[in-house]
This record gives sequence, structure tokens and C-alpha cells, in this order.
Amino acid sequence: MSGMVEPGNPVQGAIVGLTRELSDPVRLTALQLLAAEGPHTMVQLADALGVTAPRLGNHLARLRAAGLVTAEHTGRHALYRVGRDDLLPVLTALARYGGNDSLAPPHPTESTVDIAHTCYDHTAGRLGVTVFAMLVDRGALRPPDGSAAGLTLGSDVSAFHDLGVDPATVDPGRRRLATACLDRTNRVPHLGGVLGHEVLAAFLTAGLVRRGDGDRELAVTPRGRRRLGALVPGF
Repeated sequence: MSGMVEPGNPVQGAIVGLTRELSDPVRLTALQLLAAEGPHTMVQLADALGVTAPRLGNHLARLRAAGLVTAEHTGRHALYRVGRDDLLPVLTALARYGGNDSLAPPHPTESTVDIAHTCYDHTAGRLGVTVFAMLVDRGALRPPDGSAAGLTLGSDVSAFHDLGVDPATVDPGRRRLATACLDRTNRVPHLGGVLGHEVLAAFLTAGLVRRGDGDRELAVTPRGRRRLGALVPGF
């Protein structure tokens, strides 16, 4: 039997090449943002990542050379998007691996802010990402693929009804109905847009969460501890 290490193996080479590009935090986060939230200009990406445009430009050039991002020029700006529609599941799996308590080194006890907090006017933290995953798993939302900034409703929106929100009655106005917003701590999406706001409002009205002492803190109430496990499996 020949050895399993084959320098010329294309599958092996593709995996090694991908992990090489994901090994840098700037490149990894840029890909996470593009895959979850859709196309960004370099200025938008640099602002979100907190890095200078020249530094980011070098990383984007590497990602383009690897085929992981593409750039579409519109006027004076280039719009960057993921180069593969199967990239988000890979990034999600890696984020879940990194957050696995059995694999991660010891860390301080999870705070209430880690469990639930607001991001603009929607729910973030562990509650937010678990809600998003449940909506996608039950077919209420189509998963993001990096091609657009907004999300599309799925064929079965009953999961929204269970949370106390009827998408058919929501008027988004000038805002997007639903967006994926990369969770800063968990590195997977939570729900933004008008529907994200409506879900948070429903949780507050039902007394499942209440606003905490901090500006963005949400505290899960005793009622929420009893009901959220059934409403949002995995939370």
C-alpha cells in the first residue's frame, strides 16, 4: 500500500491551500463577513475589521489569487464577494469547532452578555446565533451564501410564528427584511434586519428576556429559562 501523503494530490492540495489562507485572522474574518453578510467594498471591510485599507488590500489580493473571493468593479469601487458558494458551511464548522468547550482551553465563566445581548436593535450572543440556526434548520430562512446582503424567507415560516412574529405582517420600509449579521463572539451569523428587531421585541414582550444594566446587555428571565429551551432547541 502506498503512502497517504501525496504532494500532487489535488484534493489534498486544495485543503492545505484553504487552511493556509484561513490561518491569518484578517483573512479569516474577511471571509466570514463576506460569506455571512454578502458583498462589501474594501472601505466597508476595512472599517468592520478595524484595519487599514492598504493592509487589507494585501490580504484580499491573496484571497483573490486563491479563488476564495472575487471583485466586481462598479465605478471607482470594487465590490468583494466570496468566490465559492460552499464556503460558509466550512467556516461555520470551524467556528463551532473553535467554540466547543471540550476542545477549547479553560476560560472564564460565560457572562450574561455572552449569553444574550443586543447588536443594534436585534439579538446577538449565544441566544442570537441559536435563533438564527433554528430558523435556517426549520426552513424559515434560506441560509446566506455570500451573494447578497439580504436574506430570503424560506418556504415554511412557522418557526417565526413560534417565536411570536408573523413575517407577512412586517413592513420593512426602507430597511432589509432580514439580514445575516456576523456575531462578533461566536463568529457565526445572528439575525438582523427588521425581522431581527421583531424577534427581539417579541422576546421582550413575552418576558423571556429583559434589558440588563449595561447598554447592550440582555438578561434571560426565569420565564425565559423555562421556555427558551423548547422554543430554541440547543440554547
